[in-house]
Amino acid sequence: MAKRPAGNPLDLRAWLDTARGLGELKDVPGADAKLELGAISEMNVKIDGAPALLFDEIKGYPKGFRVVTCTTASPARLSSLLRMPVERSHRGLVQALRGKPRGWQAEAPKYEPVVAETGPVLENIRSGQGVDINIFPSPLWHEKDGGPYIGTGCCVVTKDYDSDWVNVGTYRVMVHDKNHVGLDMIPGKHGAIQYDKHMKAGKPFPVAIVIGCDPLGYLISGIEVPFGMCEYNYIGAILGEPVQVVHGELTGLPIPAAAEIVLEGYCYPGDVKIEGPFGEFHGYYPGKEGTAPVMTVERIYHRNDPIIVGSPPAKPPNDYSYSKAVMRSALLFDALLAAGVPDVASVWAHEIGGARMFNVVAIRQRYAGHARQAALILNQCGVGAYMSRYTVVVDEDIDPSNLQEVMWAVATRSDPEVDIDIIRHGMGSKNDPMFVAYRSDAPYNSKAIIDACRPYDHLHDFPAVAEASKELQAQVREKWRHLLKL
Repeated sequence: MAKRPAGNPLDLRAWLDTARGLGELKDVPGADAKLELGAISEMNVKIDGAPALLFDEIKGYPKGFRVVTCTTASPARLSSLLRMPVERSHRGLVQALRGKPRGWQAEAPKYEPVVAETGPVLENIRSGQGVDINIFPSPLWHEKDGGPYIGTGCCVVTKDYDSDWVNVGTYRVMVHDKNHVGLDMIPGKHGAIQYDKHMKAGKPFPVAIVIGCDPLGYLISGIEVPFGMCEYNYIGAILGEPVQVVHGELTGLPIPAAAEIVLEGYCYPGDVKIEGPFGEFHGYYPGKEGTAPVMTVERIYHRNDPIIVGSPPAKPPNDYSYSKAVMRSALLFDALLAAGVPDVASVWAHEIGGARMFNVVAIRQRYAGHARQAALILNQCGVGAYMSRYTVVVDEDIDPSNLQEVMWAVATRSDPEVDIDIIRHGMGSKNDPMFVAYRSDAPYNSKAIIDACRPYDHLHDFPAVAEASKELQAQVREKWRHLLKL
């Protein structure tokens, strides 16, 4: 990492000012971190046009020790985070994102993080007996949770054992006591791979957990960045400038210079503890509590008046399901183009399936078999295979993000006998709520491909749709917008 003075420190407070200027942030004083804060956030995100919420004066904690939620749950907030022109519709945002993930990935190697000598994150440093996680308002998000979770919208910084690869992932972090947290990493994820290497070598695993920075940080650390690439580089490509970091005193790991709170320490060989349960992105508690690595927190860095970024999973739509739907839709679109599928109009990874389990692609049919080709690739490409359950392909006149339109196409343009294909022994997960009914030694799941396009060999004589044309709708909407409010 070259030492240069420039760089973006991933300052949450600068973005909060942006969100407030957009009318997308609301202050909430007086909530209780035990259940109430989580319930307010969960109910808020289900309201159309709901703002991000900045909680202060949290019961039992000093004024200024805050929690922000719902940061990525609208098109305007998400487009501002991605440093794009502000979009107010999700369809406009998905269209604006077409091709950008491929571009960011290609540009990422040019944006190595830059190291600063100091930064706001170093305003307060606690070590030894001064380490106490309980000074922060870690929410108990849901009634059945195994404990308070300080890390949901977090960035977990780790380093490979036998290379220079730094990984930044989003993994849940449960508070055990004042200086220990549970770090749950799904097997196969990059952080878990690095952890396993250290454990096999009998070495402590260095960790720095960023509990709050510009939400772009946790947004990108929670998507599929290529193996071996550092998420800081990918973020730098989005920003158009490198990420500015400082090194942790204990581990030397790079942390954003303007991070709100950072927990630094080690996971020691053999140190595991019961963690959870905690809800998953699909809206269920898929299992009971289990064991997870314990991180011993040996340093705490935090800004004055620190802010936790909270983003807990729950029954969709949840705090982060919208951002996952948009980002995964863009990645799936790029994957279809990379596989050579022509005339893809739009893709949407539905929030109801956690942006994984119910995905739809709209195409303009060009040849016999085009619809099945698009659906099968969407279901089985690298981005789409994990936990995909239902994949629907529709014609270009259907909006894939509009579930009513999609199901109308399924009901009127498909014949169950010929238009539903089943893939068996596909890539699944033990976190799938259906795993309880179909347990096996390996986490397989079956997948349905639904061709809800008009039959290609009957495009010329398929019944016309009984609705106003798109052109007429646009004219009427403009003329009568005071009545239609669209």
